[in-house]
Amino acid sequence: MPDLFKTGLPNTLLLTAGAAVIGVVLGLLLAVAGISRSRLLRWPARVYTDIFRGLPEVVIILIIGLGIGPIVGELTGNNPYPLGIAALGLMSAAYVGEIFRSGIQSVETGQMEASRALGFSYSESMKLVIIPQGIRRVLPALVNQFISLLKASSLVYFLGLVANQRELFQVGRDLNAQTGNLSPLVAAGLFYLALTIPLTHLVNVIDARLRTGKQPAPVQQEMI
Repeated sequence: MPDLFKTGLPNTLLLTAGAAVIGVVLGLLLAVAGISRSRLLRWPARVYTDIFRGLPEVVIILIIGLGIGPIVGELTGNNPYPLGIAALGLMSAAYVGEIFRSGIQSVETGQMEASRALGFSYSESMKLVIIPQGIRRVLPALVNQFISLLKASSLVYFLGLVANQRELFQVGRDLNAQTGNLSPLVAAGLFYLALTIPLTHLVNVIDARLRTGKQPAPVQQEMI
C-alpha cells in the first residue's frame, strides 16, 4: 500500500493529466480540421484519426517509445516518461477529436446563420457560438474518454520506467513478482476503482443535468 500510494498513484495521475491536456488541445484542432471546407485540413485529420483509432494502444506506445525515443533521446534525456505521456496524449486526441466533432456537428445550422447575421465572421461564430455549445453537449462522452485514458496509462510500463516513475499497475506487478502474492495487484485494482467509480458517477450527474437543465430556484411568495 505505501508503494502504491506514494509512487503508483501520483504517477498514474500525472500520466493521465498530461495526456488529457494533449488529447483535449490536439483533439479540438482535429475536430475543427475534420469539419473544415479545405481538403488540406480535412484529409490529414481523417488519416490521423483513422490510424490512431485503428492501431492497438500498446502498439502505439511501443512505436512512439521505442521508435521515436532514440530520435528524441537528446531532448528527453533518454527518459521514457515524457514519451509515455506523449503516446497516451496522441492516442487520446484521435478519440477526443471525434467526440468534439460529433458535438460541433450536432449544433443546429441556424446557430451559425444567426451568428453570421449578427455580423460575426465564420471563425468568430465557431469560436464563440458553435464550439462552446458542441463541447457542452459531449461532456459525458469526454469524461468517459478520460476514464479510458486513466486505465490505458497502465500500458506505459512496456517502456520500462524506472522505480520512481512506475504507475499503479507496474508497482503492483513488481510487488507481485517479488512476493508471489496477488494482493498487490488486487490493491492496484482497488486504486483504479477508487479513481474511476467517482468519475463514472460524475458522468451520470453531468448527463442528467444536461438532459433536465438547471432547476430554477423556488419563488417565495410574500405574505400579505
